[in-house]
Amino acid sequence: MTASLYERIGGEPAIMAAVNIFYEKVIGDELTRPFFTNLDMTAQVQKQIAFMSRALGGPVEYQGRNLRAAHAKLVAEQGLSDSHFDAVAGHLKTTLEELGVAQALVDEAITAIAGMRDDVLGR
Repeated sequence: MTASLYERIGGEPAIMAAVNIFYEKVIGDELTRPFFTNLDMTAQVQKQIAFMSRALGGPVEYQGRNLRAAHAKLVAEQGLSDSHFDAVAGHLKTTLEELGVAQALVDEAITAIAGMRDDVLGR
């Protein structure tokens, strides 16, 4: 049986490290920062750990809203678009690379996340 991407990346410790570094990048980016200014970032980090774990095939049960519902207000009121999605995906890619994740696994993770674009952007 083939291990999940979640397991091959390093499981929960790797996801936790990635999410923390990822949000430093997202908050530090003028393009993506406005989408996070009014959020409880402690709660957001926990949601993202659960979401990312589930998205990469982990055993964690994600109990948040679906992607379309969770991002609908950002699309409608703040203009969340492909450029923002690309920036966030880029921050995730850079984060995984900085953590020493093998390029093939980084590519697999980004492909998985890219498959969620239309739901995030409400299309």
